[in-house]
Amino acid sequence: MASQDWFDKDFYKVLGVDKTASDAELKKTYRKLARQYHPDSNPGDAAAESRFKEISEAYSVLSDKEQRAEYDQVRAMGSGARFTAGGPGQGGGFEDVFGGMFGQQGGQRVRFGQGGARGGAGGFEDILGGMFGGGQGFGQSSGGFRGFGGPTKGRDVTASTTLDFTTAIAGDTVKLSQGNGRPVNVRIPAGVADGQKIRLRGRGEPSPDGGEAGDLVVSVSVRKHPVFERDGQHLRVDVPVTFVEAALGATIQVPTLGGEPVKLKVAPGTPSGRVLRVKGRGVTTKSGTGDLLATVQVAVPSHLSDKQREAVEALRTALPDEDPREDLLAKARS
Repeated sequence: MASQDWFDKDFYKVLGVDKTASDAELKKTYRKLARQYHPDSNPGDAAAESRFKEISEAYSVLSDKEQRAEYDQVRAMGSGARFTAGGPGQGGGFEDVFGGMFGQQGGQRVRFGQGGARGGAGGFEDILGGMFGGGQGFGQSSGGFRGFGGPTKGRDVTASTTLDFTTAIAGDTVKLSQGNGRPVNVRIPAGVADGQKIRLRGRGEPSPDGGEAGDLVVSVSVRKHPVFERDGQHLRVDVPVTFVEAALGATIQVPTLGGEPVKLKVAPGTPSGRVLRVKGRGVTTKSGTGDLLATVQVAVPSHLSDKQREAVEALRTALPDEDPREDLLAKARS
């Protein structure tokens, strides 16, 4: 934060505390106001968001002992001081404020630069260091006028879990061990996918200075299912049918995930690869529920008895003499 802001803003008034308020009083007041004006509690309220930023600015400075001491000293210079570049005949600017403090005569000003102040005095950072006892420059990690960043958010904590396919689809509460070794119960939402990361707000490390806690980030792995495969919100399953069922038509049973089988009609002449749809028996997520997609696979017997072979031969003789690949070859040549 620029020191000009420190002249203009009364952080004690922003928080509604006395200048002698203890650290504990500051923290208690800040947390109460932050909860009241946090954007998450006031969605779309620009005034509340602006108030929250003011509160955060004030607490960021006053909760830091060094910055609070600097702020009190800067405010003691008196309100109304301005860091402006005064022209000829105008009131002095930033340099005049410090010139008056260090006893310059007849409008003589202290010049700041790498060469130091006139008369052999130290540079700008040295003067501030002498004022506030740190000798640190702007933007340093300690001492000096540090930039404003608000209360620090706590660190995120990571964890991982491996779920079976059914649990991932249905959702469950699992106990995990965080990166710091602490156990934590985590609600896994229904429909979580393999490789997905679940972020739980405020379940990570606490903030070191009263800010928002970090998050818990859980990486999920899902084991494969021996029958079902996930396709977005849909579930896919391969369903074998016999040649007779595919040729003449039939009613077959198709398994569902975690429920009773359902009956589907296979139309006469159904080819291998045709997809039969069961509405609403797929994956349920916050965006909706998918379907169960059953792909027909015509099962060909690997072994035939002599009698069965004779029956197949008789069928071949009875069927029209046609080449099912004729159209495919013609398209390939075009």
